Amino acid sequence: MALSYSKITVEQREVELKNKPQELLLVSPKGTVPVLVLRDGRVIDESIDIMIWALTQSDPDDWLPIDLKEKCQELIHINDIKFKPILDNYKYPQKSAKKDPLYYREEAKEYLNKLNLLLMENRFLLSNHISITDVALFPFVRQFYMVDQLWFEQSEYKNLLGWLQFFLSSELFLTVMKKTYNHFK
Repeated sequence: MALSYSKITVEQREVELKNKPQELLLVSPKGTVPVLVLRDGRVIDESIDIMIWALTQSDPDDWLPIDLKEKCQELIHINDIKFKPILDNYKYPQKSAKKDPLYYREEAKEYLNKLNLLLMENRFLLSNHISITDVALFPFVRQFYMVDQLWFEQSEYKNLLGWLQFFLSSELFLTVMKKTYNHFK
């Protein structure tokens, strides 16, 4: 989404993670996606770093606000360190220690409450306009929502649901998903 928002054209390549192409491993030995190879040969292989790079190229609506830098970093860090492992276990309980998705849904409660409370104060997570934090966290909240949409829609996270629905119906998201889906047909 950040690349599209910044109007940066990229060539997308599908990667089957069970059969990683040698070309991927040559540019990024850790073999994870996404990987962005710049024209000058530099490699960026972390989603947040790709987003930051894109926004430093073009950021017409100030998604990378200097005054919120620390708060942005803090929320993204909490997402990556605390929420992401819970999300993985919630999505794939059969691979988890507890084997119970409801256990992991309960574990996510503190984090989801935090986001919901932030959205009581502002339209978006840290202010009344979109920031890198919203776009960085949206895919993870979307994945959580996709596990049990009906439950999420009936949950106490009404502000978070409204925020999620905003992004799910946004032209930016729909355009990116359409391009991605069509590319990989």
